[in-house]
Amino acid sequence: MARKNYSDEFRRQAVDLYESTPDATLRGIAADLGVSRGTLADWVKTFGTGSTTMLPAERTTSGARPAATETAAVRIARLEAENARLRAEKVKVETERDILRKAAKYFAGGDELVNRFQFVADHQHAYEVKRLCAAVQVARSSFYAWVEAGPARAERAAADAELAERIRTVQDPKQGGDRAYGAPRVTAELNDGVPVADRVNHKRVARVMRAHSLAGIRLRRRVKTTVPEPADTKYPDLLKRDFTAEAPNQRYVGDITYLPLPEGRNLYLATVIDCFSRKLAGWQVADHMRTQLVEDALKAACRDRGSLAGAVFHSDHGAVYTSKSYAKLCGQLGVTQSMGAVGTSADNAMAESFNATLKRELLDGTATFTDETSCRRHVFRWATRYNTRRRHSWCGHQSPSTYEAHRATTLPTAA
Repeated sequence: MARKNYSDEFRRQAVDLYESTPDATLRGIAADLGVSRGTLADWVKTFGTGSTTMLPAERTTSGARPAATETAAVRIARLEAENARLRAEKVKVETERDILRKAAKYFAGGDELVNRFQFVADHQHAYEVKRLCAAVQVARSSFYAWVEAGPARAERAAADAELAERIRTVQDPKQGGDRAYGAPRVTAELNDGVPVADRVNHKRVARVMRAHSLAGIRLRRRVKTTVPEPADTKYPDLLKRDFTAEAPNQRYVGDITYLPLPEGRNLYLATVIDCFSRKLAGWQVADHMRTQLVEDALKAACRDRGSLAGAVFHSDHGAVYTSKSYAKLCGQLGVTQSMGAVGTSADNAMAESFNATLKRELLDGTATFTDETSCRRHVFRWATRYNTRRRHSWCGHQSPSTYEAHRATTLPTAA
């Protein structure tokens, strides 16, 4: 469900994200945050500092094109390098040909059949096709059938190359894409709003991504964030690993995860996730794991939903969730607490999966975030984009906000 009212904190964070992002545009940042370009522009006028981070290429003052001519010395050096490359290729081709002349069965020891066909095609003007086929042990009829299919193969290769470029665009953040998308989400993005006859099959997308070394991103390292407190209150497991809901604002799960910084330091993220749409209804980042962190996340969810009365919130047995202060807040908001078994991550698998996804996509293989400020900005942008634009497999490869808009005409209060 679209947000209508934005806090000053959200507006300032949006302006800070725009001003600190290299090569940022109002349209791109606004799309990520789920607001209009005009709205973001107004926020920039009100809260902006007037400075933006620019790439080195943007700071050049001259618009002149590079000189089209080259000096004699440069031309000679270029031609010598080209000649050296051509000589090396010539030596390579001659060496391969000599080897094949000495060993007629070179390709018969396990090479793919297409390699032998290609060898015959490359040398058919120097030798009879019959002799070449006999040397590499292929039938002439099979070779001619392969030659006849050449145009179709070239057409498929060109189509695959064109599809690979479209996939790169889908994965390119500078063009509004998402570097973390794998084959399923890429397929959904490519087929969004496209006529059925023009849609691409997910198996073909996966094959082309493998062939062109295109893939999503993956991860490592754990820090213990669940610190049980035996003296505090425990609650029964009301979900029993059933992370589904019939409507929004009925069941939520949450957890705390670390956000690694240099020198062994961490920030911590607390989440409140709706089981119906997987929407991140509330979240908070802090440099501590005190009860205030999870309380602020639950309050954020209450502001987003309007009310949490009657909802169930499921968590692990961390001390912050079993504290009297947190229980008091849940009572004030009308939230019923639920907890899985001690030491069993599967009982809160949905929240654990969310945490893994966030760090995998934000860290992109690196060990830590650059610094605290950068970490907060990246999490703010990703969390907002997660709700408004990022395609989720649970939602039929729609964003959580879009899924809720299509599946629920109104946002009911949990009963």
